[in-house]
Amino acid sequence: MSNWNSGPYPADPNQAYYAGQPGYPPQQGGYPPPQGGFPPQGGYPPQQGGYPGPAPGFQPPPYASNDPYSAGEHVPFSSSPAGNYGGAAYPEDPEVKGFDFSDASIRRGFIRKVYAILSCQLAITVAFICWFLYHLPTKRYVQSHPALFFVSLAMVIIALICLACCGEVRRKAPMNFIFLFIFTLAESFMLAAAASTYDAQAVVMAAGITAAVCFGLTLFAFQTKWDFTVMGGILFVAVLILFIFGIVAIIVKNQIVQMIYASLGALIFSVYLVYDTQLMMGGQHKYSISPEEYIFAAINLYVDIINIFMYILAIIGHARD
Repeated sequence: MSNWNSGPYPADPNQAYYAGQPGYPPQQGGYPPPQGGFPPQGGYPPQQGGYPGPAPGFQPPPYASNDPYSAGEHVPFSSSPAGNYGGAAYPEDPEVKGFDFSDASIRRGFIRKVYAILSCQLAITVAFICWFLYHLPTKRYVQSHPALFFVSLAMVIIALICLACCGEVRRKAPMNFIFLFIFTLAESFMLAAAASTYDAQAVVMAAGITAAVCFGLTLFAFQTKWDFTVMGGILFVAVLILFIFGIVAIIVKNQIVQMIYASLGALIFSVYLVYDTQLMMGGQHKYSISPEEYIFAAINLYVDIINIFMYILAIIGHARD
């Protein structure tokens, strides 16, 4: 019986062949290292700029959403709302909202800011009215120096022009608050000086009626489905007619004319209050004010309220005479 190790194959492949075996040269130093073979894999090459774009002639499928990419025009592949995968545009994620004025959270914050500023303005105005109305030395001094009224009028006009016509002044803090404070002080002085010429009971009654009217009109503006923002041109014409009527009322010293003028003024500025409130609300209305224009929105509401107060005070004052 032959030994199993006597065949042509060695017992240990890792060892060299036995010397003297015919036909098989001895191995030189064991098996040689692998020649060639697969190169070492260093991982996938890094991606340059995300996934590659579509091949030439690729036509993206029609988009299903109502976004700017569904208009049928070709858009860059990397800017597609579906990402870089070439699919249809995904619907908007309800968890991710854009900073648009239609967003309910931004609108609520804007409205809160406007009403906070308006509350400060009205508080300053009420303080001036109470001071001029119940402090007799101040009341006599203001009534004996009418030049102060015209100085305040000039300050109101200058501050209002700067806030209305200069967007950089109106939108940048603290410059916008400085001009708003100057405007509020000058307007409060004028309103208090005018109110000091009436009886204190008439002023208090006019203030109460104004508060009730403004509260009711604000609730109406928030709840109604009528869009008053489209009435800007009509209201401008109405104010222009009211201005001409006011000049006539100054020339014609008639109590009936004065009552009609005051009634028309209260009516027009009541509609203006609804108009400006809906401009501030935005939403489903045709026109709206940008969230950056909180100073302008507060001035609009403030001017509407004080005009309603002055016209109601004129009605009550003429009725008591």
